[in-house]
Amino acid sequence: MNILFTICGRAGSKGFKNKNLKEMNGVPLVYYTLAVIELYRSKHPDQNVVVGLNTDSQHLIESVKRQSVLEGVRFVSRKEKLAGDKVAKVDVIRDTYNALNKEGPFDVVIDLDLTSPLRRVYDIDNVLKEYKRNKAYDLVFSVVPARRTPHFNMVERRGEFYHKICDSNFTTRQEAPKSYELNASIYAYRPLFLEKEITNTILDHRCGVSVMEDYLVLDIDSEQDFQMMEFLHRYYCENNEGIKQVYEASRAFLVK
Repeated sequence: MNILFTICGRAGSKGFKNKNLKEMNGVPLVYYTLAVIELYRSKHPDQNVVVGLNTDSQHLIESVKRQSVLEGVRFVSRKEKLAGDKVAKVDVIRDTYNALNKEGPFDVVIDLDLTSPLRRVYDIDNVLKEYKRNKAYDLVFSVVPARRTPHFNMVERRGEFYHKICDSNFTTRQEAPKSYELNASIYAYRPLFLEKEITNTILDHRCGVSVMEDYLVLDIDSEQDFQMMEFLHRYYCENNEGIKQVYEASRAFLVK
């Protein structure tokens, strides 16, 4: 199997400045993503793995170049038109794919979010298992069970008042259709999907999901998020072998 792993990281961030350059428990965030890719590659030596980092951050490039564990990372310069806050991430992933497709052909393009480091090789394996199960999927992404549902206990404002997001008549949460929350951790794209015009959002296409454990939902969009992530990471390093394995591997990326 030929896999292109993409990592996307802008120099700026409107919500949380320079979040892509943060260190979590003494390790740069990007090293966690590089580490889980290296662990995946070690587990599957028969697969061809290419890694592409799309960024306009020289600091991020230098951080990746300093490590010598994951060799051959390809650097794709972020185009100015793709560097804004309102650019869909799938457009950046597609740009990375187009830049590196000559090294293919690829069977799948897997994007790993740099600011969602609580992720295990097991989770990537599960996404790929679902991706292979149904060839009709345009993409498969990781989710966690939602603690709220738009059918029962989520509201939105309409005019002067607040109403349920979905017009439904369920009287208990258990009766409502099961909902899932995207945790922005893993996305596996069909290459043919990236080669065509993508209308609306990716969620309007043929999607599959892979369910991760519900604690693997936190994304970093503020300093408070980051502090919570560090706290949870320390806990799960002591209580989850998969998270601990990635942390130990990420420390090997540190410059000696």
